Amino acid sequence: MVKKLSERQESILVFIREFLDEHSYPPTVRDIQTGCKVSSTSVVDYNLRILQRDGYLKRETEVSRGIELLGPNKPATQDFVTIPILSNIAAGEPLPVHTQENWNHENTETLDLPNFLINGKENVFGVRVKGQSMIDAFITDGDLVLLEPATTASNGEMVAAWIKDNQEVTLKHFFLENGIVRLQPANPAMDPIYVPADKVTVQGRVVGVIRSVN
Repeated sequence: MVKKLSERQESILVFIREFLDEHSYPPTVRDIQTGCKVSSTSVVDYNLRILQRDGYLKRETEVSRGIELLGPNKPATQDFVTIPILSNIAAGEPLPVHTQENWNHENTETLDLPNFLINGKENVFGVRVKGQSMIDAFITDGDLVLLEPATTASNGEMVAAWIKDNQEVTLKHFFLENGIVRLQPANPAMDPIYVPADKVTVQGRVVGVIRSVN
């Protein structure tokens, strides 16, 4: 038996549907709070949990717009994509991972995300962050970083860089300076890594981050 929705839950569902129709992506909790004139985001979160429990929607709580309407509420415009979660990546010292040849083949975990989160990028994959060297870029231990495959990067871009001599990969800001690659952490307490340009390969550019809920 389908439980009757409260007036507030019905208004939240209507708001989400109308928001999706207008924008083609889901609202944030704060969007819902403002649009439905709810007193706080915690009240919105409480009602979203009930709507998820009763099968009206699905949520990726660590994603700011990770709401998917289900059943007859689901609009045709809402599009999700499945991405592979491949391994761990170091945000401190480099961490050994699978070789580059196996990078796209060890898909032991997947995650469904709203398509807009990857901005139409193709072959996006995720890696779990280990370490604290990117904390000033709002990336910390346990977060999921979304990357698009890439072999080049502009100075300042955040990349997954393969250090050939060490057979290791690390997440850093990329800078090419006079034949030397500087892999710069976003943590003033940590030193950059300097590698000859022919000893480092870009494997992916960061296109998004999903916060850890732990």
